[in-house]
Amino acid sequence: MILMKLRVLALAATLALALGACTATDTPPGTLSVVVGLYPYAWLAEQLGGQYVTVTNLTKPGAEPHDMELTARQVIAVAKSDLTIYEAHLQPAVDAAVRETEPARALDVTTVVPMDDQADHNLDPHIWLDPVRMITLASAVAEQLASIDPAHASDYLDNLKAVTASLHSLDNQYTTGLAICLRTEFITTHAAFGYLAERYGLTQIAISGLSPDAEPSPDRITQIHQIARDKSLTTVFFETLASPELAHTIAGDLNLATDQLDPIEGITEDSRGDDYPQVMLSNLSALRTANGCK
Repeated sequence: MILMKLRVLALAATLALALGACTATDTPPGTLSVVVGLYPYAWLAEQLGGQYVTVTNLTKPGAEPHDMELTARQVIAVAKSDLTIYEAHLQPAVDAAVRETEPARALDVTTVVPMDDQADHNLDPHIWLDPVRMITLASAVAEQLASIDPAHASDYLDNLKAVTASLHSLDNQYTTGLAICLRTEFITTHAAFGYLAERYGLTQIAISGLSPDAEPSPDRITQIHQIARDKSLTTVFFETLASPELAHTIAGDLNLATDQLDPIEGITEDSRGDDYPQVMLSNLSALRTANGCK
């Protein structure tokens, strides 16, 4: 409660600065201003909007998106956007900015693709790691763009067809690539891959919970050791934006390999790919190798 009050006060101060700041935006004339909370939704908006949108991602590359705070300029961007795409409860600062500034349109992705309880009775926010859910969301974003800018509705529809085809291809490659494997379980430091696991018949064994900074208990580490031995697992996965130390420690105890499984919350120089589809395919390759898939 105290933390939330501090965030509200911080937002109030930011809004006060924003009101006195320059109100010019970086959006070229004739394009829609689309503001997004984090990278997967930026990729979607860019692919669907093409030349008719300017996309602003509120999460900088390499930054941890969950606990981010917004600058005055970012609050202005939300307020002046034609469309803000965000995921409620994932980034409290973005939720507050949308609530306080009331942009022209705001699309909460959880109203299109509901989240599931995946661990510890908490909602898993990583819905973008399921290509099928992304197809549903793509349709909703394209519908928003066409409604805002009906003159280019046919272009957004054409782009939607291309995006849908790309996402269907990803889904097919995952379905085929994970169909015949020696094992279906995988160990990861962060419980970010529940939707992906559910979609493709895998079992995620998370060392920690949904928070990437959570510390596992000694009992949980003992459980992980036992599961790894019982299931003859080969790999402990770490992720891009968090320390790999825990994965290396547990893998060392068990004489297992480590590898990267990316929750795709942002693209950095350490990402195995330049965009969402490429990193998704890199994740597929890593899972196939770890699980002995044919």
